[in-house]
Amino acid sequence: MSEERVVSVERRTAFKGYFEIGEYRFRHTLFGGGVGPEVKREIFERGHAATVLPYDPARDAVVLIRQFRPGAHVAGHHAWIWEIVAGIIDPGETTETVARREAREEADLDILELMPMHSYLSSPGGTSETVTQYLGRVDSSKAGGVHGLATEGEDILVRVFSLDEARAMLERGEIASASGLASMLWLLLNRDKVRERWR
Repeated sequence: MSEERVVSVERRTAFKGYFEIGEYRFRHTLFGGGVGPEVKREIFERGHAATVLPYDPARDAVVLIRQFRPGAHVAGHHAWIWEIVAGIIDPGETTETVARREAREEADLDILELMPMHSYLSSPGGTSETVTQYLGRVDSSKAGGVHGLATEGEDILVRVFSLDEARAMLERGEIASASGLASMLWLLLNRDKVRERWR
């Protein structure tokens, strides 16, 4: 197999608004040898994100949030979806700082401890966004209500679910975002190990 290498890249800004779209021209090596023709692609560039799935090991419960999502609406899905806490990483912020800040803003929760899960590329064929995911230890006894920052147009319902309830929601397709799916599956795979560590 030949060396996997990007030979040349040119970029220009195709659109800049709430998000940015970069137009790229690439040439790269081919599996059969040599270098392929120039390929033009538009890449959605929104920065990078951090998420946290709030988990209460004492109650074996997760805290999920529900809010209006325009992308879900445009895709033909119900526009209000159950998901996990998430936020864009601002310049100078760490992923841990974002996870804690967003838990406070979106769910009125204090994270007692963070456990790294993984990082992934959201959709590498069309966006440069990476997502770093954490499990956040919380006391869910007072979680609930409606939260979010009015300055950001947020109207976020917060609710506690037993992990078994959340698993059933996952199986019914009620948790449909990539970050929600990935973090819930990670917790279900690692539940015993997490509860042992956080008992």
